Amino acid sequence: MPPKVSMRARERVPSRPLPSLRRPPYRVGRSRLANGLRLVTVETPHLHTAAISLYVRAGSRYETPQTNGLSHFVEHMLFRGSSQFPNSFALNLAIEEIGGTLYAETGRDYSLYQIPLQPAELPRGLAILGDLFSTPSFKDIDLERQIIIEEILEDLDDDGRNVNLDDLARLAAWDGHPLGYTITGPLRNVRRFAVDDVRAHFEHFYGGANMVLCVAGPFRHARVEPLARAAFARVRRGRASHPAPPRVPQAGPRFRVIHNESAQTQVQILFHALPESDPDYLPLRALARVLDDGMSTRLHYQICDQKGLAYSVSGNLCSYHDSALIEIDAACAHAKLPDLVNEGLSILASFRTQLVSESELDKAKRRFRADLDEKQWIIRFTRGSLLCGFSSLR
Repeated sequence: MPPKVSMRARERVPSRPLPSLRRPPYRVGRSRLANGLRLVTVETPHLHTAAISLYVRAGSRYETPQTNGLSHFVEHMLFRGSSQFPNSFALNLAIEEIGGTLYAETGRDYSLYQIPLQPAELPRGLAILGDLFSTPSFKDIDLERQIIIEEILEDLDDDGRNVNLDDLARLAAWDGHPLGYTITGPLRNVRRFAVDDVRAHFEHFYGGANMVLCVAGPFRHARVEPLARAAFARVRRGRASHPAPPRVPQAGPRFRVIHNESAQTQVQILFHALPESDPDYLPLRALARVLDDGMSTRLHYQICDQKGLAYSVSGNLCSYHDSALIEIDAACAHAKLPDLVNEGLSILASFRTQLVSESELDKAKRRFRADLDEKQWIIRFTRGSLLCGFSSLR
């Protein structure tokens, strides 16, 4: 039976009036280079720093059981140098000499390489990244393999079981689909990957048509485009990758439990949600902020401040262009677990029967507006729009 939804008028709670909408303090420029690489600039004249971010449509959801972990392996191997930088020391020194740091991460649906730097060093930063993605050396694979194995061991217990809660939860949510794979891959794969595997994966995914280059800082698109064209001229075009669409496998609740010696029980509660391409995705983002976006929002206030069930709790929206998960994540004393789960479910259920107050919604809007002054947030939002094939920014 569908839930009975209250139709009473929304209670009017006095709140500060929102300031009138103004032009954002940034401007987004877009173009496509000859090799298919999409260039996005976020012009932020009010800031005195810059960032270069290269997003690649490569991650664990593009893999098979045999190649699982290879996207993450490639990300590690790219730190080993290129034609102009013979080893990892030379590469990192070149970036650090211009005031930056090479940051990289592999996700389930993308890989990211980023350099924050001073605006005057933009040409040099682009040139370094362009060389790295044109002529990677992929040296010292056995040494890098040992580093990756150490990273994987952080998630295993003494019996070799994966006790990483994120991995276990996603395996249950996406059973049988690559979105349920671990990002690092299993040890058996990492131990057998060879240089030929790394190069083949790089050649398949690291073409211009499968990447988005985002540059944020106090400069115009017209200045950045020729620099990017020259730096990435040797990158092949390649082709865009398209992942298998996900499916919601279960008809009802699914549970996954693993015993681990610890003073607390960690728990995640997940629900399938609307993808980024859905027209109602932005209202869902607002709802997620009402759930958890600071210590005065419902989740922390009720579970921690009022009930003392946990030291910290978080609510997140993990979204992709074609799927999403709403999750509650917490840890508590073993005896408190039933009460914590019941309270979390009650908070979520309240959204089905009670309207969000005007004051909560106004606060969520204000905090969203504050994000628009953060160039890293704009880069991520723009990346999602173009990397996933959306025709425009929403």
